[in-house]
Amino acid sequence: MHFRPITRFLALAAIGAALVAGLGCRGGVTPIKTLLDDPTRFDGQVVRIAGTVGLSAGALGYGAYRVDDGTGVLSVVSRGGGAPREGAQVGVEGTFKAVFTLGSQSAAVLMEKQRFTP
Repeated sequence: MHFRPITRFLALAAIGAALVAGLGCRGGVTPIKTLLDDPTRFDGQVVRIAGTVGLSAGALGYGAYRVDDGTGVLSVVSRGGGAPREGAQVGVEGTFKAVFTLGSQSAAVLMEKQRFTP
């Protein structure tokens, strides 16, 4: 089968646009349960979570808040963006830090790099 040059060009342009669009997309959101079930696997990695803000406190640009995505709850520390209000829907990208695991309990924190609209 022979393609006309314009058809071939359009097909290549469409493939190129799809690749560029795919590279520009941000990664998916990781369920908090997945992070807390195996915290050492994600320790030090940049992850994205989304959910509802629970307890929240902030002052002078610093903040700490908890995000509940329905699968678990994770504390987030912000060093420049303050803390969103309680009840807000928020997406957060940051570095996951495993603190400890003791029996069935895991403690971890997400060091916020940026927020996004979920």
